[in-house]
Amino acid sequence: MCGIAGTIQNAPLYNKQHVQQMMHVLAHRGPDGEGYWQNADNSCLLGHLRLAIIDTSDAAAQPLHYTPPTGFDQRYSIVYNGEIYNYQELKDELRKLGYSFQTASDTEVILAAYDCWDEDCLLRFDGMFAFAIWDEKEKELFAARDRFGEKPFYYCRDQNALLFASEMKALWAAGIRKVPNLKMLFNFITIGYVDNPERPEETFFDNISQLPPASSLFFYPSTGELVIEPYWELSTDIHRPENEKEAIERFGEMLEGSVKRRLRSDMPVGTSLSGGLDSSSISSMVNTISSQTFSQHCFTAGFPDFGKDEIAFARLVADKFGLQQHITNVTVNDLLDKWKIFCHHQEEPVSSASAFAQFKVFELAKQHNISVLLDGQGADETLAGYHKYYKWYWQELFHQRKLIRGKEIDAARRLGVQEPFGLKNVLASLLPDLASVILEKQYLFHALAQEDLDRDFVRLQSKEAYYSTPELSSLNGILHFNTCIHGLNELLRYADRNSMAHGREVRLPFLDHQLVEFVFSLPPEYKIRQGWTKWILRQKMDPQLPGEITWRKDKTGFEPPQKQWLQNKVMQEMVHAARSALVAENVLDKRVLSKPLQPADAYDKNNYDWRYLSAASTLFTSA
Repeated sequence: MCGIAGTIQNAPLYNKQHVQQMMHVLAHRGPDGEGYWQNADNSCLLGHLRLAIIDTSDAAAQPLHYTPPTGFDQRYSIVYNGEIYNYQELKDELRKLGYSFQTASDTEVILAAYDCWDEDCLLRFDGMFAFAIWDEKEKELFAARDRFGEKPFYYCRDQNALLFASEMKALWAAGIRKVPNLKMLFNFITIGYVDNPERPEETFFDNISQLPPASSLFFYPSTGELVIEPYWELSTDIHRPENEKEAIERFGEMLEGSVKRRLRSDMPVGTSLSGGLDSSSISSMVNTISSQTFSQHCFTAGFPDFGKDEIAFARLVADKFGLQQHITNVTVNDLLDKWKIFCHHQEEPVSSASAFAQFKVFELAKQHNISVLLDGQGADETLAGYHKYYKWYWQELFHQRKLIRGKEIDAARRLGVQEPFGLKNVLASLLPDLASVILEKQYLFHALAQEDLDRDFVRLQSKEAYYSTPELSSLNGILHFNTCIHGLNELLRYADRNSMAHGREVRLPFLDHQLVEFVFSLPPEYKIRQGWTKWILRQKMDPQLPGEITWRKDKTGFEPPQKQWLQNKVMQEMVHAARSALVAENVLDKRVLSKPLQPADAYDKNNYDWRYLSAASTLFTSA
């Protein structure tokens, strides 16, 4: 886990000092070392900040160079951020093919795999990664990002030069202008989008792009040609298992295998523990797996005197498995104290204060010298963990004429689920294409009705507004949308910035791609059944977890008392200042300055004051 930076060019536009400036602002990502390299003709300049997790020796420092069996001396040079969890298996396979290795690192395995299988090596990697490989023989750059986008890769063009880095602040440090993307800002303020589902390369800044998840990049400096292509797509085709019990066992085996691989580390590993089913499942599994790397430490965020505090649930799990639990009680004073540094690390707006709770968890892990945390992120999007998924499942059942006799709504109601299901859901089930169009129109109408916005800002930015909707005829359709297109990528961005802000690494067992492929191949009743979300996970974990965890009916997950925080006097002063800044930028109408504040909960759809604060703090400040 590290920070990477570099520039590829066919003319001397950038030099060593530029890359060193890029690395300087990324120092938090790599507290264990710094490396720099440029080739003889200055067409390739690479920088690396090291967080040593696997093979902490100097031999594995980056940029790492590799001479393939074909003999071209130091043909490949790499800077890499992430982990390849199956590197040991790949190394054994490559050795049988004639490759040898000088380090115990996964970095060297990437280079050998690329030499052996070209870009098809990406399909063999189980991991999270963003890397750039310079081929000195062919004078070309190959870069790639993992399937779900756990690790970031930002880039921009300057004439025939390509600059890239783990974070945008490195590009600004090299002299790239910070120009807010007003179209993205319009959609963020009005409906809370933090990305563009139709153009995954787009960021909140006009001249900076991100490599989309599951994509590779080739850059040829001699011509300036840039080629970006996807290398993986998640299938939503259903394959009904012949035996339900075997399917549950298969799911459990794959999850346990994913956890085992993510325990591979030369540094101590702990877990984040919210008290929900997902993080509790991971904590249970690491406790039962014999691993010298697991530290027995777990980390939890608490919110004193808040009804959605989950400390009691997390303590149940910690006590059951004898884990050493560390708790950070997050308060509004913490937010006030850390606000500027939090925004500095996030770089782009965040949709709620929940991301700050995660920031504090990784800060706590740093204080206790735990380098790696396993986390349950990804399970909600793949296993239908949110209450919003009920209506999509019910619409699918209605379309199949199974809703009434299946009694799924009745079962959910008995569990206290109040998700509405009415005429509009029936129509959406019968006419999904029309429902999609209507939903997009509703988004636009909601955006245009936002009275705080400057009318010229609305007129100019709403012309290119984007309101992508999922495939409306199946539960798998919405799960695919949230996993691969819009939803999960927001949470992964927060996780990367929050962990790396403190020089920590986060690993996500639920995002093993083979596990995700298996989950998506299962019929919807393996995700929601008898009113229970994440049904297959509950079935698997029932013998291992306390019943209060396995059969929890509520859904929280690090939700802070944002509404209470926004009633704090200093926070309100900050919101007023943010409103003024956005008025000065002709984003908000000046009438908003006399309008009372409207504090809202973290997941309230009309979370406007928080959005104003986050947008002003990240987009309209100096780099």
